[in-house]
Amino acid sequence: MNKTDALDWIHSRSKFKIKPGLERMEWMADKLGHPEKKVPAIHVAGTNGKGSTTSFLRNLLQKQGYVTGTFTSPYITHFNERISINGGPISDEDLIHMVEKVKPLVEEATELPIGEPTEFEVITMMSFLYFEEQAVDVMVIETGLGGLYDSTNIITPALSIITNIGLDHQDILGESYSEIATQKAGIIKEGVPVVSGVEQPEARAVIVETAEKFLASLYQLNEDFFVKSEEAATFVYQFQTEEHYELTMIGEHQKKNASLAVTAIELLKKQGWNMDRTLYAQALFETKWPGRMEVIREEPLTLLDGAHNFEGTIALVETLKKQYADKRILVIYGAIHGKPVKEMIGLIREVAEEIAVVSFEFPKALQKQDYHFIDASLTYYTRGKDAYEAFRQSYRKNDIILCTGSLYFISEIRKYIEPYDGL
Repeated sequence: MNKTDALDWIHSRSKFKIKPGLERMEWMADKLGHPEKKVPAIHVAGTNGKGSTTSFLRNLLQKQGYVTGTFTSPYITHFNERISINGGPISDEDLIHMVEKVKPLVEEATELPIGEPTEFEVITMMSFLYFEEQAVDVMVIETGLGGLYDSTNIITPALSIITNIGLDHQDILGESYSEIATQKAGIIKEGVPVVSGVEQPEARAVIVETAEKFLASLYQLNEDFFVKSEEAATFVYQFQTEEHYELTMIGEHQKKNASLAVTAIELLKKQGWNMDRTLYAQALFETKWPGRMEVIREEPLTLLDGAHNFEGTIALVETLKKQYADKRILVIYGAIHGKPVKEMIGLIREVAEEIAVVSFEFPKALQKQDYHFIDASLTYYTRGKDAYEAFRQSYRKNDIILCTGSLYFISEIRKYIEPYDGL
């Protein structure tokens, strides 16, 4: 088996078939000796900010000397990014090895009443196996969708984090903030501390109720710990001490994500983990995450941001208004079905001089007729690279080219822009 064979097999699983329940994961875990129980874990759920919070956590833990595995989704450049140790993606050889270990179980399960494991279930189990084999000190596990029935939810972590609640994937998770919060709160376990950045009152009430039910200590943003924004990327963090931090990652929302990660580290310290507070500032400042307000080129100045839902778009627009108010912003936008695209484009119009909408290689990507049904005046390009070339031709010194929308679009356009002109 080579890497192409391995990836083809993974992707041949039922990718878009949501199968509620953890029976398949529990069955595979039992057959493999429960690798998910062999490594201390931090579980991260939430509508937005999971990837950034996970990245802050990884850097904080790594700076303390802990070998840290991370499981994230989706990937931006290469599939291997989804399963990483200390920021280094799994090697092709190890990826193939993990597939060879999981494949016979998947084939066996397919013949049983529990049925065929999904693609996400397969990758999740591969990550648990890999982290066990590599004997990492800790693994930070990001949910794929929701929490309660997510395949990652077979773990009992040392700590749980719920970043925020937004109206996304409503066809699966529920229509209201409280319904979605119920799904996210599904990661809360008996006696396991929870860090929450949830802000809506109805969603917070669900988190509080669930934490009380499971006797889980709850630490909430703006109640137990606080973020006071200063200029640009600096902020004051208040929990057990008051500290000043500066980030490389842009946006007020990133200050909140960073505060969730620091609070988690402080709680691990209370559990007996060795943590040196003097190392926090450098770890936070050095944290970067692809596709999140990422400056990928300086000339022309090009940013990538995966604002793939309504709340993410609000955060993007607020950041642009604060950081780039003096710039002419040219937007290349690619979206998928199932999102409030009309409303999201409406938000982007508040800051954009021009908007070009595009399709990309993904089954659910919007096509020309979809965009024109929303707004017939939108300028459409078949591919993001064509829109990028058009904006390059009209680029002026004070401009920004911003590529945003689905993370699957960001993944595609990044591969085109990053090596541009040999850079």
